[in-house]
Amino acid sequence: MAAGAAAAAFTREGGEDAFRRLFRFYRQRDVSDLRGVVDFSAPGGQVFRSQLSISSVSDQDAYRAGLQPVSQWKAYGLNGYPGFIFIPNPFLPGCQRHWVKQCLKLYPQKPNVCNLDLHMAPEETTDLWGQSKEQLRRKGSGKKEPRSLLEKLRWVTLGYHYNWDTKKYSANHHTPFPLDLAFLSEQVARACGFRGFQAQAGILNYYHFDSSLGIHVDESELDHSQPLLSFSFGQSSIFLLGGLKREEAPTAMFMHSGDIMVMSGFSRLLYHAVPRVLPNPEGTALPSCLDQALSSDLPVGSVIEHSSEEDWQVCAKYLQSSRINMTIRQVLSEGQKFPEESGSNAKGQAPSEDSHHQENSRVKRHKPNKDS
Repeated sequence: MAAGAAAAAFTREGGEDAFRRLFRFYRQRDVSDLRGVVDFSAPGGQVFRSQLSISSVSDQDAYRAGLQPVSQWKAYGLNGYPGFIFIPNPFLPGCQRHWVKQCLKLYPQKPNVCNLDLHMAPEETTDLWGQSKEQLRRKGSGKKEPRSLLEKLRWVTLGYHYNWDTKKYSANHHTPFPLDLAFLSEQVARACGFRGFQAQAGILNYYHFDSSLGIHVDESELDHSQPLLSFSFGQSSIFLLGGLKREEAPTAMFMHSGDIMVMSGFSRLLYHAVPRVLPNPEGTALPSCLDQALSSDLPVGSVIEHSSEEDWQVCAKYLQSSRINMTIRQVLSEGQKFPEESGSNAKGQAPSEDSHHQENSRVKRHKPNKDS
């Protein structure tokens, strides 16, 4: 039975909602026939070309963000998902390396928050990169080697820090949002028609081959008129995009290194999940787009920085079995304020890295890899 037919039959079985059943189908390690998964590198079927706002981003600003001119991007939509935009890797050669290095070396630093803060003293998590780089660089193929701290990283929050207990953001748990990531996000949003987008909060998720992200909706932001932006780097994954209810069967699609996803309008509040991380389709240790070197001639004002060969060796070793995803969102509309808080701990506690995703809630929890 072809994967599409097998998946369809799977969703008709009783006892679970359609999204959960398809999540389990793709979570199975023995699913090798993935012809039912939408591949935007060879679009067809329910995929159609989307129009971008080419004049909203100058070529110079695109170059400064490490992106090709918007006129050279390809953008796609999906029938039945208005407001969903998929942009296959629009990055200039070598520029993905900058964002990978930032996600591993800079963004996990204090005052940003990560999952390791839950069970380690602050002084133990101040330099995850420094404590991990030699161990990662020497890492072989042996499965019994102890994991470095970077390999134990599951999530990092930026800007307005998400409160995993209350499922809310608050004014008094905020740190400066990275300027380079804000600039990148704002150019992508402008190209998709959202000229006023402000990057105010980010959740970085770190996946390995046995990782998944449970079924959830990103609804905690107070302003849903602005899009959710998603950037992926490293190995590939299957992404499931569903409906407003979990009874609606989701559409499965591949996300490869450099791909950008935009969820806006109707699609902004849809259920979604990542049931599986896969080796990149080229069958190489890293996708070829990550082997490309950065141009030595960066434009004036570029937010992209050259990485040393030593730093990239650490990043490349990490990515051989991992995927990094950055989701960026605007929390408040222009002039909007948070409602008055009463009796709640502003910072709250995030789930432990070993906790299970609560399927009946809408928490952005990074689910461990023991899913049935």
